[in-house]
Amino acid sequence: MSKSARCMWMRAGTSKGAYFLADDLPTDTTERDAFLLRIMGSPDPRQIDGIGGADPLTSKVAVVRKSDREGVDVDYLFLQVFVDQAIVTDAQNCGNILAGVGPFAIERGLVTAAEGETTVIIFMENTAQIAIEQVPTPGRKVTYEGDARIDGVAGTASAIPVTFSDTAGSSCGALLPTGNQFDIIDGIAVTCIDNGMPVIVINAADMGITGTESREMLEQNELLKAKLESIRLQAGPMMNLGDVTNKSVPKMTMVSAPTHGGCISTRTFIPHRCHASIGVLGAVSVATACILPGSPAYTLANIPEGSRKVLAVEHPIGEMTVILDINSEGNADNAAILRTARKLFDGEVFA
Repeated sequence: MSKSARCMWMRAGTSKGAYFLADDLPTDTTERDAFLLRIMGSPDPRQIDGIGGADPLTSKVAVVRKSDREGVDVDYLFLQVFVDQAIVTDAQNCGNILAGVGPFAIERGLVTAAEGETTVIIFMENTAQIAIEQVPTPGRKVTYEGDARIDGVAGTASAIPVTFSDTAGSSCGALLPTGNQFDIIDGIAVTCIDNGMPVIVINAADMGITGTESREMLEQNELLKAKLESIRLQAGPMMNLGDVTNKSVPKMTMVSAPTHGGCISTRTFIPHRCHASIGVLGAVSVATACILPGSPAYTLANIPEGSRKVLAVEHPIGEMTVILDINSEGNADNAAILRTARKLFDGEVFA
Protein backbone atom coordinates (compact mmCIF):
# COMPACT_ATOMS: atom_id res chain seq x y z
CA MET A 1 0.00 0.00 0.00
CA SER A 2 1.20 3.53 -0.78
CA LYS A 3 2.61 5.33 2.24
CA SER A 4 1.84 8.92 1.21
CA ALA A 5 0.32 11.08 -1.53
CA ARG A 6 0.11 14.72 -2.49
CA CYS A 7 -3.16 16.08 -1.13
CA MET A 8 -5.10 19.33 -0.89
CA TRP A 9 -7.55 19.64 2.01
CA MET A 10 -10.47 21.93 1.24
CA ARG A 11 -13.68 23.18 2.74
CA ALA A 12 -16.19 23.02 -0.10
CA GLY A 13 -19.77 24.07 0.49
CA THR A 14 -20.69 22.68 3.91
CA SER A 15 -18.30 19.73 3.69
CA LYS A 16 -14.55 19.15 3.97
CA GLY A 17 -12.53 16.69 1.97
CA ALA A 18 -9.20 15.52 0.58
CA TYR A 19 -8.53 16.34 -3.09
CA PHE A 20 -6.16 14.19 -5.11
CA LEU A 21 -4.96 14.00 -8.67
CA ALA A 22 -5.86 10.53 -9.93
CA ASP A 23 -2.22 9.85 -10.78
CA ASP A 24 -1.22 10.43 -7.14
CA LEU A 25 -3.36 7.54 -5.85
CA PRO A 26 -2.93 3.78 -6.32
CA THR A 27 -4.52 2.52 -9.53
CA ASP A 28 -5.74 -0.66 -7.82
CA THR A 29 -9.13 0.11 -6.23
CA THR A 30 -8.58 -2.13 -3.21
CA GLU A 31 -5.21 -0.54 -2.49
CA ARG A 32 -6.63 2.95 -3.06
CA ASP A 33 -9.51 2.37 -0.65
CA ALA A 34 -7.21 0.95 2.02
CA PHE A 35 -5.04 4.06 1.70
CA LEU A 36 -8.03 6.40 1.99
CA LEU A 37 -9.41 4.57 5.03
CA ARG A 38 -5.99 4.85 6.63
CA ILE A 39 -5.51 8.56 6.00
CA MET A 40 -9.03 9.38 7.21
CA GLY A 41 -8.63 7.24 10.32
CA SER A 42 -11.53 4.89 9.57
CA PRO A 43 -13.09 2.78 10.94
CA ASP A 44 -13.23 4.77 14.19
CA PRO A 45 -16.09 7.02 15.40
CA ARG A 46 -13.50 9.64 16.36
CA GLN A 47 -11.17 9.15 13.36
CA ILE A 48 -8.49 10.06 15.87
CA ASP A 49 -5.67 8.50 13.82
CA GLY A 50 -6.45 10.35 10.59
CA ILE A 51 -7.50 13.65 9.07
CA GLY A 52 -11.23 12.87 9.03
CA GLY A 53 -13.43 14.98 11.29
CA ALA A 54 -15.57 12.21 12.86
CA ASP A 55 -18.53 13.14 10.68
CA PRO A 56 -19.64 11.95 7.21
CA LEU A 57 -19.48 15.60 6.07
CA THR A 58 -15.75 15.77 6.82
CA SER A 59 -14.72 12.32 5.58
CA LYS A 60 -14.89 12.83 1.83
CA VAL A 61 -12.54 12.51 -1.13
CA ALA A 62 -12.34 14.01 -4.61
CA VAL A 63 -10.24 12.29 -7.29
CA VAL A 64 -9.62 14.56 -10.28
CA ARG A 65 -7.99 14.00 -13.65
CA LYS A 66 -7.68 15.91 -16.91
CA SER A 67 -10.51 14.75 -19.15
CA ASP A 68 -10.22 13.14 -22.57
CA ARG A 69 -13.91 13.90 -23.23
CA GLU A 70 -14.78 16.46 -25.87
CA GLY A 71 -15.84 19.76 -24.35
CA VAL A 72 -14.95 18.69 -20.81
CA ASP A 73 -12.03 20.00 -18.74
CA VAL A 74 -11.75 17.48 -15.91
CA ASP A 75 -13.27 14.23 -14.66
CA TYR A 76 -14.25 14.11 -10.98
CA LEU A 77 -14.84 10.97 -8.94
CA PHE A 78 -16.37 11.43 -5.49
CA LEU A 79 -15.65 8.88 -2.78
CA GLN A 80 -17.43 8.78 0.58
CA VAL A 81 -15.21 7.32 3.28
CA PHE A 82 -17.38 5.94 6.08
CA VAL A 83 -16.42 7.07 9.55
CA ASP A 84 -17.06 3.98 11.68
CA GLN A 85 -16.98 1.30 8.99
CA ALA A 86 -14.23 0.16 6.62
CA ILE A 87 -16.21 1.27 3.57
CA VAL A 88 -15.30 3.56 0.68
CA THR A 89 -18.15 4.04 -1.79
CA ASP A 90 -18.65 5.77 -5.14
CA ALA A 91 -22.42 5.18 -5.11
CA GLN A 92 -23.28 8.88 -5.05
CA ASN A 93 -22.24 12.34 -6.13
CA CYS A 94 -21.38 15.15 -3.73
CA GLY A 95 -22.32 18.64 -4.85
CA ASN A 96 -20.53 20.27 -1.93
CA ILE A 97 -17.16 18.65 -2.62
CA LEU A 98 -17.83 19.40 -6.30
CA ALA A 99 -17.54 23.12 -5.48
CA GLY A 100 -13.83 22.67 -4.78
CA VAL A 101 -13.07 20.73 -7.97
CA GLY A 102 -12.84 23.81 -10.19
CA PRO A 103 -10.38 25.67 -7.95
CA PHE A 104 -8.36 22.49 -7.39
CA ALA A 105 -8.15 21.80 -11.13
CA ILE A 106 -6.83 25.31 -11.75
CA GLU A 107 -4.37 25.13 -8.83
CA ARG A 108 -2.98 21.82 -10.12
CA GLY A 109 -2.62 23.14 -13.68
CA LEU A 110 -5.30 20.94 -15.25
CA VAL A 111 -7.15 24.06 -16.40
CA THR A 112 -5.53 27.32 -17.50
CA ALA A 113 -6.88 30.28 -15.57
CA ALA A 114 -8.48 33.16 -17.48
CA GLU A 115 -8.41 36.77 -16.36
CA GLY A 116 -11.18 37.55 -13.89
CA GLU A 117 -13.19 34.33 -14.02
CA THR A 118 -12.52 30.82 -15.29
CA THR A 119 -15.16 28.39 -16.50
CA VAL A 120 -14.45 24.78 -15.54
CA ILE A 121 -16.56 22.04 -17.17
CA ILE A 122 -16.63 18.95 -14.98
CA PHE A 123 -17.70 15.41 -15.80
CA MET A 124 -19.02 13.72 -12.63
CA GLU A 125 -17.85 10.13 -13.00
CA ASN A 126 -20.22 8.75 -10.34
CA THR A 127 -23.30 9.58 -12.39
CA ALA A 128 -21.98 10.52 -15.87
CA GLN A 129 -23.36 14.07 -15.57
CA ILE A 130 -21.93 17.50 -16.35
CA ALA A 131 -21.49 20.45 -14.00
CA ILE A 132 -20.23 23.90 -14.97
CA GLU A 133 -18.42 26.08 -12.42
CA GLN A 134 -17.42 29.73 -12.60
CA VAL A 135 -14.27 30.19 -10.50
CA PRO A 136 -13.02 33.70 -9.58
CA THR A 137 -9.48 34.10 -10.93
CA PRO A 138 -8.37 37.76 -10.72
CA GLY A 139 -4.84 38.07 -12.04
CA ARG A 140 -5.27 34.54 -13.43
CA LYS A 141 -5.04 33.05 -9.93
CA VAL A 142 -7.73 31.38 -7.86
CA THR A 143 -9.02 33.58 -5.06
CA TYR A 144 -10.94 32.23 -2.10
CA GLU A 145 -11.72 35.64 -0.64
CA GLY A 146 -15.05 37.28 -1.33
CA ASP A 147 -18.33 38.41 0.14
CA ALA A 148 -20.51 35.39 -0.67
CA ARG A 149 -22.11 33.74 2.34
CA ILE A 150 -23.74 30.31 2.60
CA ASP A 151 -25.60 28.93 5.59
CA GLY A 152 -23.61 26.40 7.57
CA VAL A 153 -20.26 28.13 6.97
CA ALA A 154 -18.95 30.97 9.12
CA GLY A 155 -17.72 34.10 7.37
CA THR A 156 -17.60 34.80 3.65
CA ALA A 157 -15.70 33.58 0.60
CA SER A 158 -15.66 34.01 -3.17
CA ALA A 159 -18.81 32.88 -4.95
CA ILE A 160 -18.69 29.74 -7.11
CA PRO A 161 -21.92 29.34 -9.09
CA VAL A 162 -22.54 25.74 -10.13
CA THR A 163 -24.97 24.81 -12.91
CA PHE A 164 -26.21 21.25 -13.40
CA SER A 165 -27.88 19.87 -16.51
CA ASP A 166 -29.35 16.49 -17.37
CA THR A 167 -29.20 15.32 -13.76
CA ALA A 168 -32.52 13.44 -13.77
CA GLY A 169 -31.95 9.76 -13.05
CA SER A 170 -28.26 10.26 -12.28
CA SER A 171 -28.01 7.09 -10.18
CA CYS A 172 -31.41 5.45 -10.55
CA GLY A 173 -31.96 5.75 -14.32
CA ALA A 174 -35.01 8.02 -14.08
CA LEU A 175 -36.20 11.08 -12.18
CA LEU A 176 -38.91 8.90 -10.63
CA PRO A 177 -37.32 5.44 -10.64
CA THR A 178 -40.46 3.67 -9.40
CA GLY A 179 -42.51 5.37 -12.13
CA ASN A 180 -44.74 7.01 -9.51
CA GLN A 181 -44.92 10.46 -7.95
CA PHE A 182 -45.47 8.66 -4.68
CA ASP A 183 -45.38 5.11 -3.32
CA ILE A 184 -46.66 3.60 -0.09
CA ILE A 185 -44.03 1.90 2.08
CA ASP A 186 -44.85 0.74 5.61
CA GLY A 187 -48.15 2.58 5.22
CA ILE A 188 -46.44 5.92 4.55
CA ALA A 189 -46.54 7.96 1.33
CA VAL A 190 -43.03 8.61 0.02
CA THR A 191 -41.57 10.10 -3.15
CA CYS A 192 -38.54 8.26 -4.51
CA ILE A 193 -36.69 10.82 -6.63
CA ASP A 194 -33.29 11.28 -8.27
CA ASN A 195 -32.45 14.65 -9.75
CA GLY A 196 -28.74 14.41 -9.04
CA MET A 197 -29.03 12.52 -5.75
CA PRO A 198 -31.30 9.58 -4.85
CA VAL A 199 -33.62 10.85 -2.11
CA ILE A 200 -36.74 9.54 -0.38
CA VAL A 201 -39.02 12.45 0.52
CA ILE A 202 -41.42 11.94 3.42
CA ASN A 203 -43.85 14.18 5.28
CA ALA A 204 -42.26 14.69 8.71
CA ALA A 205 -45.66 14.41 10.40
CA ASP A 206 -46.06 10.89 9.01
CA MET A 207 -42.88 9.94 10.87
CA GLY A 208 -44.18 11.29 14.18
CA ILE A 209 -42.09 14.46 14.27
CA THR A 210 -42.73 18.14 13.56
CA GLY A 211 -39.77 18.56 11.23
CA THR A 212 -38.36 21.43 13.29
CA GLU A 213 -36.35 19.32 15.76
CA SER A 214 -32.61 19.77 16.18
CA ARG A 215 -30.11 17.39 14.62
CA GLU A 216 -29.13 16.14 18.08
CA MET A 217 -32.73 15.43 19.07
CA LEU A 218 -33.41 13.45 15.90
CA GLU A 219 -30.24 11.38 16.23
CA GLN A 220 -31.39 10.29 19.69
CA ASN A 221 -34.78 9.14 18.35
CA GLU A 222 -34.15 5.41 17.89
CA LEU A 223 -37.75 4.66 16.85
CA LEU A 224 -37.55 7.27 14.09
CA LYS A 225 -34.24 5.92 12.83
CA ALA A 226 -35.63 2.38 12.74
CA LYS A 227 -38.64 3.54 10.71
CA LEU A 228 -36.42 5.44 8.27
CA GLU A 229 -34.12 2.47 7.77
CA SER A 230 -37.02 0.11 7.16
CA ILE A 231 -38.33 2.39 4.41
CA ARG A 232 -34.85 2.92 2.95
CA LEU A 233 -34.05 -0.78 2.70
CA GLN A 234 -37.37 -1.49 0.94
CA ALA A 235 -37.03 1.49 -1.39
CA GLY A 236 -33.47 0.66 -2.50
CA PRO A 237 -34.45 -2.10 -4.95
CA MET A 238 -37.51 -0.08 -6.05
CA MET A 239 -35.12 2.75 -7.01
CA ASN A 240 -32.83 0.43 -9.01
CA LEU A 241 -30.15 0.75 -6.33
CA GLY A 242 -30.25 -2.89 -5.23
CA ASP A 243 -29.44 -3.82 -1.67
CA VAL A 244 -28.59 -0.52 0.05
CA THR A 245 -27.70 -1.98 3.44
CA ASN A 246 -24.09 -0.83 3.15
CA LYS A 247 -24.68 2.10 0.79
CA SER A 248 -24.85 5.81 1.56
CA VAL A 249 -27.87 6.25 -0.72
CA PRO A 250 -30.72 6.90 -0.87
CA LYS A 251 -30.80 9.88 1.48
CA MET A 252 -33.88 10.24 3.68
CA THR A 253 -35.47 13.70 3.80
CA MET A 254 -38.42 14.53 6.01
CA VAL A 255 -40.23 17.69 4.95
CA SER A 256 -42.53 20.15 6.67
CA ALA A 257 -43.94 23.60 5.95
CA PRO A 258 -41.29 26.35 5.80
CA THR A 259 -40.82 28.39 8.97
CA HIS A 260 -38.47 31.12 7.74
CA GLY A 261 -40.06 32.26 4.49
CA GLY A 262 -38.52 29.58 2.29
CA CYS A 263 -40.00 26.93 0.03
CA ILE A 264 -39.86 23.88 2.30
CA SER A 265 -38.28 22.83 5.59
CA THR A 266 -36.13 19.68 5.71
CA ARG A 267 -34.44 17.25 8.06
CA THR A 268 -32.22 14.76 6.23
CA PHE A 269 -30.55 11.50 7.27
CA ILE A 270 -27.48 10.61 5.15
CA PRO A 271 -28.59 7.87 5.70
CA HIS A 272 -27.91 7.03 9.37
CA ARG A 273 -26.70 10.37 10.69
CA CYS A 274 -28.80 13.51 10.59
CA HIS A 275 -27.29 16.05 8.19
CA ALA A 276 -26.21 19.34 9.76
CA SER A 277 -27.76 21.04 6.72
CA ILE A 278 -28.59 19.33 3.40
CA GLY A 279 -26.44 18.19 0.49
CA VAL A 280 -26.33 20.26 -2.70
CA LEU A 281 -27.72 17.61 -5.01
CA GLY A 282 -30.00 16.38 -2.27
CA ALA A 283 -31.47 19.89 -2.14
CA VAL A 284 -31.95 19.82 -5.92
CA SER A 285 -33.86 16.53 -5.69
CA VAL A 286 -36.03 17.80 -2.81
CA ALA A 287 -36.76 21.09 -4.60
CA THR A 288 -37.80 19.09 -7.66
CA ALA A 289 -40.11 16.96 -5.52
CA CYS A 290 -41.78 20.16 -4.32
CA ILE A 291 -43.17 20.83 -7.82
CA LEU A 292 -44.62 17.31 -8.24
CA PRO A 293 -48.35 17.31 -7.40
CA GLY A 294 -48.23 13.76 -6.01
CA SER A 295 -45.28 14.30 -3.70
CA PRO A 296 -45.64 14.67 0.09
CA ALA A 297 -43.66 17.91 -0.34
CA TYR A 298 -46.09 19.49 -2.81
CA THR A 299 -48.87 20.43 -0.37
CA LEU A 300 -46.35 21.76 2.16
CA ALA A 301 -44.21 23.81 -0.21
CA ASN A 302 -44.37 27.51 -1.00
CA ILE A 303 -43.81 27.60 -4.78
CA PRO A 304 -43.36 30.93 -6.62
CA GLU A 305 -44.94 31.66 -9.98
CA GLY A 306 -43.03 31.68 -13.27
CA SER A 307 -40.88 29.30 -15.27
CA ARG A 308 -37.74 30.12 -13.26
CA LYS A 309 -38.35 29.07 -9.69
CA VAL A 310 -36.06 30.25 -6.90
CA LEU A 311 -36.61 27.76 -4.08
CA ALA A 312 -35.08 28.21 -0.64
CA VAL A 313 -34.74 24.76 0.93
CA GLU A 314 -34.63 25.28 4.69
CA HIS A 315 -32.46 22.99 6.84
CA PRO A 316 -31.35 22.89 10.50
CA ILE A 317 -28.79 25.70 10.21
CA GLY A 318 -30.26 27.89 7.47
CA GLU A 319 -31.30 27.40 3.86
CA MET A 320 -29.93 26.43 0.46
CA THR A 321 -31.35 28.18 -2.58
CA VAL A 322 -32.00 26.08 -5.68
CA ILE A 323 -32.94 27.65 -9.02
CA LEU A 324 -34.99 25.41 -11.30
CA ASP A 325 -35.78 26.25 -14.93
CA ILE A 326 -39.16 24.71 -15.73
CA ASN A 327 -40.06 23.75 -19.30
CA SER A 328 -43.46 23.84 -21.00
CA GLU A 329 -44.22 20.33 -19.73
CA GLY A 330 -43.68 21.39 -16.13
CA ASN A 331 -40.37 19.56 -15.73
CA ALA A 332 -37.07 20.97 -14.49
CA ASP A 333 -34.52 21.34 -17.31
CA ASN A 334 -31.62 22.84 -15.35
CA ALA A 335 -30.68 23.49 -11.76
CA ALA A 336 -28.21 26.03 -10.41
CA ILE A 337 -26.83 26.65 -6.95
CA LEU A 338 -24.32 28.97 -5.28
CA ARG A 339 -21.43 27.47 -3.32
CA THR A 340 -18.12 28.66 -1.87
CA ALA A 341 -14.84 26.87 -1.17
CA ARG A 342 -11.58 27.51 0.67
CA LYS A 343 -8.19 25.84 0.47
CA LEU A 344 -7.11 24.77 3.96
CA PHE A 345 -3.78 23.09 3.30
CA ASP A 346 -1.75 21.65 0.46
CA GLY A 347 0.96 19.08 1.01
CA GLU A 348 1.54 15.39 1.59
CA VAL A 349 -0.71 13.08 3.61
CA PHE A 350 0.64 9.89 5.18
CA ALA A 351 -0.98 6.50 5.68
